[in-house]
Amino acid sequence: MMEMKPGVPSARALSPFFTPVQAADFVKLSWRTLERMRQNGEGPAYRKHGRYIRYHIDDLEAWSNTHAMTKTDALPRS
Repeated sequence: MMEMKPGVPSARALSPFFTPVQAADFVKLSWRTLERMRQNGEGPAYRKHGRYIRYHIDDLEAWSNTHAMTKTDALPRS
């Protein structure tokens, strides 16, 4: 089960959108890794609000769920 930081549940109640830094922290990746994944067309879905990149918490959770594994040599489910 994913361990949530103290501010995450209350942040979701206020806004379901995360900045790239918040999204990276949520999925436990660096923001640079998330940026590289976005540039390569990989990673979680994101949205452009004006000039700003935002990640919806539901998209982050859905992307994480598609990477659930049951064996160490198994490929992620797609």
